[in-house]
Amino acid sequence: FLTSCDSINHIVGTGAKGSTSEQAKQWYILFGLVPLNSVDSKAMAGGATDYTINTQRSFVDGLIGIFTGIITVHPTTVTVTK
Repeated sequence: FLTSCDSINHIVGTGAKGSTSEQAKQWYILFGLVPLNSVDSKAMAGGATDYTINTQRSFVDGLIGIFTGIITVHPTTVTVTK
């Protein structure tokens, strides 16, 4: 209940060279088992060969899961930095 955000970083190639980033929200239901949409991080990188992917769930995202009851919506933010 009192969790903070959790974050996972993936480095592709040698990682991000700059600070240009693109962000999208990935939505899941049923405790994260069923995705409602698809976020394509490779397409978000726009052909870059060196970039960093950060997948993060914030405290607010956790609250959304608590208040959505039985369908348990779990949003996750995906950020690609080139």
